[in-house]
Amino acid sequence: MKRTRRILFQAVFALLFVTLPAHAVDVTLTVDEHVDRPSALAAAQSNLAAVLTEINRAQKAKEAVSVKNLRMDEFAKKSLARLWAVTPFYCDDEEVVERCWVFKNGTMMVSHIPLIITPEDENFGLGTYQEAVVEFDTKGQLIDFRFALDAQTAESMERCGTVVDKEKQMIILQYVERFRTAYNQKDISTIEKMFSDDALIITGRVVMAKPQGDQGAQFKVEYNKQNKQQYISNLRRAFLRNKWIDVKFSQIGENGENGGCAGITQSTKDKTKYGVRLRQSWKSSNYSDEGYLFLLWEFPEDGGDPIIHVRTWQPEMVGGTHQKPDDNISTLGGFDL
Repeated sequence: MKRTRRILFQAVFALLFVTLPAHAVDVTLTVDEHVDRPSALAAAQSNLAAVLTEINRAQKAKEAVSVKNLRMDEFAKKSLARLWAVTPFYCDDEEVVERCWVFKNGTMMVSHIPLIITPEDENFGLGTYQEAVVEFDTKGQLIDFRFALDAQTAESMERCGTVVDKEKQMIILQYVERFRTAYNQKDISTIEKMFSDDALIITGRVVMAKPQGDQGAQFKVEYNKQNKQQYISNLRRAFLRNKWIDVKFSQIGENGENGGCAGITQSTKDKTKYGVRLRQSWKSSNYSDEGYLFLLWEFPEDGGDPIIHVRTWQPEMVGGTHQKPDDNISTLGGFDL
């Protein structure tokens, strides 16, 4: 609702922003229930607030962003500078409150930072809505600042995407079946070819949470983020450890999970992108689990081989409680598509 109001009334209040000084931005980052609050979260909040405030100052003054004194590594500074060189932007919220993903290795990620793109020949307050993705190291320093997948189009109000026709569903499911078969055959080379070089892999696992007061055993989902190289390396070791692997997929269905997004949807922004949500059953000689699998596929218009840009997995049961798929990592809308 907050973003809807912002888009609807943006034009109405644009003229007011012309006369106002660039505002400082306060940042509050939240973590999921039962997830330990990282000691570096306060630093991440402060560092992100400083970055967004500097962005607003530079946009208002029509100057380049000064990254010298910002708590960002060189990669993040260069990433921000490259974005700024294309077109300036600013944060249109004085207070940003967002969920922070905390990964097992201590790094963190925030994926819905609200920005307005403002070409230099337009007035302050006019432009296109865009979200940024920010990553932090274990000390709260920014290590990446990038636009979400779709970098130059307005926010889509449709989280799920468009349900695809039966013919396209069959084509997509053929590739999904090849993907599944490769796991069962421990065919690491085929799986490696199916992932894009810049693929994002997020995997959750259930762990015991620290007891609080007189409460009984509590459980939480611990998320781990990997790039393609890390995932393939870990998968290769898993293949070596297990004598056999049996992976099965079942469709969530056209009506989604309890009224949620359908199992296969097409992006409303990029017609080459498709989201596929499935239930996955993984059984092997020394491990088994069940959960929700999400794959973000690209089917090139030129007829080339489809590739996977995003793979996420989350457990279906946590401490004996059934979980719904998390829209933030199991829908096209979760990745701004």
